[in-house]
Amino acid sequence: MDLFNGILSLHGVPFLLISVVIIMALGYILGRVTIKGVSLGTAGVFIMALLYGCFFYKHLSEEINADFVGSALKIVDNLGLILFVTAVGFIAGPNFFGNFKKNFKSYVVLAVIIILSGGLTCAGCIMVGRNFTDLNNDEFTAMLTGILSGALTSTPGFSAAKDAVADDHLQGIVSVGYAIAYIFGVIGVVLFVQIVPKLMKADMAKERKLLVTADSKGKAKDTSKLISMDDFGIMPFALAAALGVFIGAFKFRNFSLSTTGGCLLVALLFGHFGHIGKVSLTPKDTTLKVFREMGLVFFLIGAGVSGGAKFVQYFDGLYFVYGMLMTIIPMILGFLFAKYVLKLSLLNNLGSITGGMTSTPALGTLIGTAGTEDVASAYAATYPVALISVVLVSQFLIILFS
Repeated sequence: MDLFNGILSLHGVPFLLISVVIIMALGYILGRVTIKGVSLGTAGVFIMALLYGCFFYKHLSEEINADFVGSALKIVDNLGLILFVTAVGFIAGPNFFGNFKKNFKSYVVLAVIIILSGGLTCAGCIMVGRNFTDLNNDEFTAMLTGILSGALTSTPGFSAAKDAVADDHLQGIVSVGYAIAYIFGVIGVVLFVQIVPKLMKADMAKERKLLVTADSKGKAKDTSKLISMDDFGIMPFALAAALGVFIGAFKFRNFSLSTTGGCLLVALLFGHFGHIGKVSLTPKDTTLKVFREMGLVFFLIGAGVSGGAKFVQYFDGLYFVYGMLMTIIPMILGFLFAKYVLKLSLLNNLGSITGGMTSTPALGTLIGTAGTEDVASAYAATYPVALISVVLVSQFLIILFS
């Protein structure tokens, strides 16, 4: 108790910094708790961040400054996303284009199926639910569209929905819907990619061989004669991240690749080609693994703390149920379509689901469950298509029902 009171006695930025470290430590402890072979893994950090946001965000805002805290958490969130997605791009790059070329139609169709089923679920909830709400038509449409973007953990979809509504009031409602649904949007997919292999009693050694057979046809590149700019490969990593942020910032009619899409695209290209002339563009595997894990943790902390504060303030049980439906239905339909129609192997299927659901945390969990990082190729293949689709669907729903 004395330690707890001592932590609370800290003021300003030190309180914020030690909060991040404590969330990280306790989150990993929680993530190790396993029930019947299923655990939260790194998503345990997200749960701790949510709880922190619920109980301490107000105190933190009062001690420092609400605007500063919000900006600081956004920096943590964005930095984490940049590190994670760039690492995933480098990891997937060597096998991505061969895999994408072979399964192009499957990945495109699956991503569209997932997002379209989410959009149709949202449309159904709007048509039925507007008879049981105190919100007017425009407000309820904004709320449900925000819930869709949260259920799919899609920041670009969230931004597109905000841009499509008429005023600041409706934009605020979109934000509320996003916050309510985001929590299950993260946890639901994380649990799904662990539960499905358990239910299917999958032999992971066999599934990894099927994944390697599908994805790893290319030659390993000889990097011994290339010039490395540093021992860890941080320079090419930083260069890819910087270019990705720059490319992601460009907008065309309210659509952009976003930081996530830009960093993923550039890192895929760097990972695929491996070098420019005699200069190596390939970071060490250990560097990529550290940045991938660190990025995921920072992203979950930044998103979790701010999401926890909004969740308590605006929680509504019915809206939460809407969000659950918009997460569960696309996952199940996508999985069944990939299994029985597209005939994808289990790990290709689940990797594609994480990309189609635009779920960064679930990919981290799936890598641990599968025991291989090759699943990142399937994620990287479906993610860009899902990214574009969710932006279009979000805007279409606003136009259709407003």
